[in-house]
Amino acid sequence: MALALIRNIRLLFTDSRYFWVLALLVVVGDAILSELIIHFISYTEIDWETYMIQVELYLKGERDYSKISGPTGPLVYPAGHVYIFRFLHGITDSGKNIRSAQHLYALLYVLSVAFTAAIYGKAGNIPNWLLLILPLSKRLHSLYILRLFNDCWSVVAVQAAILAIQNDMDDIGTLLFSVALSVKMSVLLYLPGLLVILVKRNGLVYTLRKTLNILGIQTMLAYPFIHKDWRAYVNAAFDFSRVFLYKWTVNWRMVPEDTFLSQRWAKGLLIGHLSVLIIFGLTRWCKKDGGVWVVLDRALRRPTLPAGVAPVTPDYVATTMFTSNLIGLIFARSLHYQFYSWYAQQIPFLIFRTRYPMLLKLLLIGVIEFAWNVYPSTIVSSSALLGANVITLAGVWSVTA
Repeated sequence: MALALIRNIRLLFTDSRYFWVLALLVVVGDAILSELIIHFISYTEIDWETYMIQVELYLKGERDYSKISGPTGPLVYPAGHVYIFRFLHGITDSGKNIRSAQHLYALLYVLSVAFTAAIYGKAGNIPNWLLLILPLSKRLHSLYILRLFNDCWSVVAVQAAILAIQNDMDDIGTLLFSVALSVKMSVLLYLPGLLVILVKRNGLVYTLRKTLNILGIQTMLAYPFIHKDWRAYVNAAFDFSRVFLYKWTVNWRMVPEDTFLSQRWAKGLLIGHLSVLIIFGLTRWCKKDGGVWVVLDRALRRPTLPAGVAPVTPDYVATTMFTSNLIGLIFARSLHYQFYSWYAQQIPFLIFRTRYPMLLKLLLIGVIEFAWNVYPSTIVSSSALLGANVITLAGVWSVTA
């Protein structure tokens, strides 16, 4: 019996036929763990009170974004954020029932784990046991369940978008992408990868139409605020020049503060971001289609037809979207602790797409988790994070076809 049990466990961890069985066990187990965390670990107030106060100003009729603020600062998120937290305000006794909010966030977190497992499974060629890494992030549990950040809602929406696109449901996927963008501007980091996928699979006309749809949905959701003062809304919700405080950053801690805050540094990071995106676009994302220039030629000559030749597989969708996001994170001037939620569940996938030795793969996952749990960040932790992210990206570049 013992031998049979060992054999069954081995099959559960290694046989792709049992991937979804293990995924279900991981999701259920993480749901139980989340409830235990709520019960035994104290909640930490950071932005929840501010979200609630901002919603109360909205409920009182304020539509000028420049006049909506709270204890930790002004409202700097798109309109979807307001509507989500208006809903949470209504079902948590104006935000006073923190425990109810935590249970809702626990459900949201479990949903993120389920979506991640589904993305992994749809992409294929992922070892079953990699799913066991998903519940191990101390920081990620904290961000969802103990600190109630709004980032979590955009993360789950963009996960749902990726899963829909993996299943050839591009209309639904772009709709969900727009929903995610309406909560956090950071979702724009996925846009380069998304546009490549849409052009290859559906053609230039379709992609332009969907891009306009995304913009239209943002406008529709924000209409009450745009109607009041569109400049105030755009400057707050989509402020590309925003400078975060140096003392809170997790990345680039090795850079002196005066350099970190300078416009020259910001421009350098932007150039680096665009350059690496171009490198992936030129050398990797269209390689199987004959190269990016061939794809662009097809897109311009036959704008209503798919510009790609190679199939846009579920693996390609996940790898391209995750890579696009990672590139943006590496070149972000400042990453705060809640930003870990943007890619924590993507890291194991990307690392296991590389050809690195198993020991190095596990080490990279451990180093990234370690760096995000050092508070406040140090030169060592920040350098380790940057190094691990860059090594991961380089490994993906070396194998992406």
